[in-house]
Amino acid sequence: MKKVFTIFLFVLSVGIAQAQDSLGIAKSDTSYWLKEISGGLNINQASFSGNWTGGGVNSIAFSTNLLVRANYAKGKWTWDNTLDLIYGVVKNQDEDGRKSNDRIYLDTKLGHKLSSKWNVYFAANFLSQFAPGYNFDEDPKALISKWLNPGYLTTGLGFEYKPNSEFSLRLSPFSPRITFMTDTTIYRQVPSNYGVEIGEKIRYEWLAWNVQADWNKKISENLTFTMRYSLYANLETLAFNSLDHRLDLGLVAKITKAVNVSLSSLIIYDIDQDEKIQFSQGLSLGVAFKRGNFPDPK
Repeated sequence: MKKVFTIFLFVLSVGIAQAQDSLGIAKSDTSYWLKEISGGLNINQASFSGNWTGGGVNSIAFSTNLLVRANYAKGKWTWDNTLDLIYGVVKNQDEDGRKSNDRIYLDTKLGHKLSSKWNVYFAANFLSQFAPGYNFDEDPKALISKWLNPGYLTTGLGFEYKPNSEFSLRLSPFSPRITFMTDTTIYRQVPSNYGVEIGEKIRYEWLAWNVQADWNKKISENLTFTMRYSLYANLETLAFNSLDHRLDLGLVAKITKAVNVSLSSLIIYDIDQDEKIQFSQGLSLGVAFKRGNFPDPK
């Protein structure tokens, strides 16, 4: 499995390296490549005098994000690569710092055109987080997640519907997934152990299917909407409440070329994590940058 994982990361790194070429880091034939690197830094701060009668807590928060894309197209073949990183922390007075966001997402997809709107493809993506996560309701705080705890490596072989540059739908009737849990003690705080058998470090789901939809819409000159939805079903334990759902939403409004306001939301339903729907939302103002030759969404 280490070899498979290493090969997957190598493939992604090649795609990212191609994106760097467009920034002048290296010289190569870029005739068939669309590349982009973008990111931003957001900082929020609030403070109150000791006699502030309206109530309030001194706080400081920051978040950062990085998106790298490198897509290749020549003839009937395509190769799309994405690296999406987000991390944020909030620190309230008299409290430990807490994560407000934390995501590592890598995706690579090799496709072959069947028609103007349909492709056959093989894809693989990896999802995890940078830093430890804690349950602060416990005293002392209890570790409930960290890098590769859990980590998900999902593959897929199937068909893709792509009617235009802003929308795509992947239909994968064969989509094996590997769940990593390298720390065998987390189950003491998370009894489900994220679906991995207690004492084991890896769970294999071979008979599974996956649906993924991506939509990137430019609503107006300065307003962009993004959406990624994923549905995952293990056919061996197929039941309505065992279907995994993940919905990422984002809305970015440009104020100037370097300053924007962003609203993000994440909704997850995964019975291996929690029996209830999980929800997070964030609003931030910060500086941003973008380089590359990707066309803007229409």
